[in-house]
Amino acid sequence: MKKLYLSTVISTLLSPAVVAETNQPLPATYSQMTQGGVGLIQMPTARHNQAGSFSLNYQDSQEYRFWSASLQLFPWMETTVRYTDVRTQLYSQFPGFSGDQTLKDKGIDAKFRLWQESEFLPDLSVGFRDFGGTGFFESEFIAASKRIGPFDFHLGLGFGYLGSKGNINNPFCQLKDSFCDRPGGFNGLGGKIDYQRFFKGPASLYGGVEYQTPWAPLRLKLEYDGNNYKQDRAGVLQQDSDYNLAAVYSVTESFDLNLNYQRGNTFGFGVNYKIDFNTVSQVKIDPPPMEIPAQQILSMDTLDKDQLRRDLYNNAGFVVNNYVVKDDEILLKGTQVAYREEDIAIDRIGRVLANHLPQRIKTYRVVIISADLALVETVIDAEKFVSAARYETPDADIEQSYQRVEPKIQDENWAVKRKDSGFGYGTELFWIQTFGSPERFYMYQGGMFASGSYQFNPNFSLQSTAKINLLTNFDEFNFKVDNQNTGVPRVRTFIREYVTRSDVTMDNFYGHWKDQLTKDWYGQAYAGYLETMYGGVGGEILYKPLDSSLAIGFDLNYVRQRDYDSEVAFFDYKTLTGHLSFYWKPAMLDDTLITASFGQYLAKDKGVTIDFAKRFDSGVIVGAYAAITDMSAAEYGEGSFTKGFYVSIPFDLFSFKSDTGRGRIPWIPISRDGGQMLNKPVNLNALTEDRSPFIR
Repeated sequence: MKKLYLSTVISTLLSPAVVAETNQPLPATYSQMTQGGVGLIQMPTARHNQAGSFSLNYQDSQEYRFWSASLQLFPWMETTVRYTDVRTQLYSQFPGFSGDQTLKDKGIDAKFRLWQESEFLPDLSVGFRDFGGTGFFESEFIAASKRIGPFDFHLGLGFGYLGSKGNINNPFCQLKDSFCDRPGGFNGLGGKIDYQRFFKGPASLYGGVEYQTPWAPLRLKLEYDGNNYKQDRAGVLQQDSDYNLAAVYSVTESFDLNLNYQRGNTFGFGVNYKIDFNTVSQVKIDPPPMEIPAQQILSMDTLDKDQLRRDLYNNAGFVVNNYVVKDDEILLKGTQVAYREEDIAIDRIGRVLANHLPQRIKTYRVVIISADLALVETVIDAEKFVSAARYETPDADIEQSYQRVEPKIQDENWAVKRKDSGFGYGTELFWIQTFGSPERFYMYQGGMFASGSYQFNPNFSLQSTAKINLLTNFDEFNFKVDNQNTGVPRVRTFIREYVTRSDVTMDNFYGHWKDQLTKDWYGQAYAGYLETMYGGVGGEILYKPLDSSLAIGFDLNYVRQRDYDSEVAFFDYKTLTGHLSFYWKPAMLDDTLITASFGQYLAKDKGVTIDFAKRFDSGVIVGAYAAITDMSAAEYGEGSFTKGFYVSIPFDLFSFKSDTGRGRIPWIPISRDGGQMLNKPVNLNALTEDRSPFIR
């Protein structure tokens, strides 16, 4: 009966007579499965949501609880990260180490579309579940999906966990004998991708259907399960039925609730929160852009310079550092603090200038500076700008009235005589979090960075930052350093010592010099207490042409490890570390930055760190990185190599006022001593961001 059912599904998917009736609107979003990612209940499908679709998921199904986050990174690639709570197992058998906390496990999934559904062909995707860890649910699958009216039919071939029922011979086994058996265990100490197991061992056909009921909020699911549940981390699970059922109810466009019945004996429920990283936004109460009057002022004699500065700040978010008026042009240098989109910022600046300046000023020159470095100049043709802003012609286009060029600042006769020296200060909130610790699943530390500085001249300054803890449960750590002795220098695994030594600590204190060395070249040098764990001396040079897709940097540092029991003392450990870094925005991947850094790390291992970052239309950036070095998995320890993920979120997604600031939320599954870079106090590529914008 099972084989007859699957044959019927295959015939239905491939029947031209039925396929011809599929011209139905697609759902706004496809629903999530139990473990996260688009799918039925336990079984993944070939479906993908729109690029930028993000879903936070919680699922409770008796033996397991799943917390997952799924992101459609590209139209053809879905990624999912997951934590699994195994309720039938303890984190460890030692109460003094982990108390009564249940076992937690991390998982990473990826799914790739091979081709998209058409009139006669289904969606076809290949996917990999739990491929970078201890492999609780390690699986591979090939899935096809075809929509017929309100019914979405799915058929898949699963391997590993998804194929444990073994209801079909592995087709790859016919090609090569090595595919007939699936190797056990995992490489290294977890965390590695076990390519040698992909598509090997028992295989199962699975399938199902999702039905959109006439009542729009309700969808129903039925699936035939390819798993036999005899090799689960929670133990052997009884399976009274090969079929699973579920109902999904959309409370709002953002919230889904689901109820499911699995294995003929187990009820489960869950909730999904969905947003689109491309379209998410916040209502703003910014002042409207200035309207340009029909008649501009006649003379500079009537210019209210103080009001001009206030309007540039209040209406255009531009903080003027200085300015100079020449025969028929005005040159301003300053910093944009409100509007992330350059087109919006320049439009507002141009409108303010057109309101305050006479018609004889033909050119507006706006120079963006960062830490007194002139990075880019925007030259605005005032006549073209005013004409376009007034919509004097049907094809008016403000963007055609200005262009980005290299800054051309000479020995200008600036209007304001500014001091090159003086004190500065600032504050910044921080939030540190870890998941999966033995003491608690979620641990956190929040507080404030209080910074102070003294600038001697535009190039040299003293900088210092104090870290003040205001809210934390890090004091619940049961141990500081694990007892794993790999012979590798403890360059980062003293982290618990550093973050718990005091509620007020000196995070850094250093001297800093920076300058533009020549066209497209920038340099910096620094010395002192450079970060929480290290002090020393270092420098960096950066080649970054204006609006180029490629920048190249090199840093070299000689550092010594700070004593975690003292604010000023050092341990004996010292090392030379540095990297040659390439920052590349590939043309074939929109809004993507790939960073590759080659060099020697703090533990004296050598290798490369690859960072992949994707920016969405809202300004949200999602990234992942990995460090591959000559350190073996045995030397590295649990996790086998350094890797992590992060989300960078613009502040103005939470604010009613526009803002250029942003916060970063990291997720580092396991942090050990291999592949660890120095946290330089200043990153030149970030400092010169406006040369070739990516973050904004």
